[in-house]
Amino acid sequence: MRILIVDDDPFAGAMAEAILDAEGHDCKLMESGVEALESLGEDGSEFDLVISDMHMPLLSGLDLFREMRDRGMATPFVLLTGDDPEPLRAQVSGLAACLTKDASLEATLAAAVAEL
Repeated sequence: MRILIVDDDPFAGAMAEAILDAEGHDCKLMESGVEALESLGEDGSEFDLVISDMHMPLLSGLDLFREMRDRGMATPFVLLTGDDPEPLRAQVSGLAACLTKDASLEATLAAAVAEL
């Protein structure tokens, strides 16, 4: 699967990339939502999945998700957050998953992507 990972924290982004590379996925890492949106092009078809951190400057992960949907991009989207994900799951429809960035991320991220 071709996966775009968006995270302004280089360590966290590299960690997500390493987890998914180990599962055999082709990952591209970007450090901002703005850069990711430009890379997605017109329809987002270059990637099979977008995984984004929630809290980023300029364009948050949630803003990136909403902008993609506003542009008609239906690419599955996984949101990563250091906050409690339950309120986000309840408030935001259409996310493939909303996962906590914690020690369990290696297992939860791999499992969420495998379900897709």
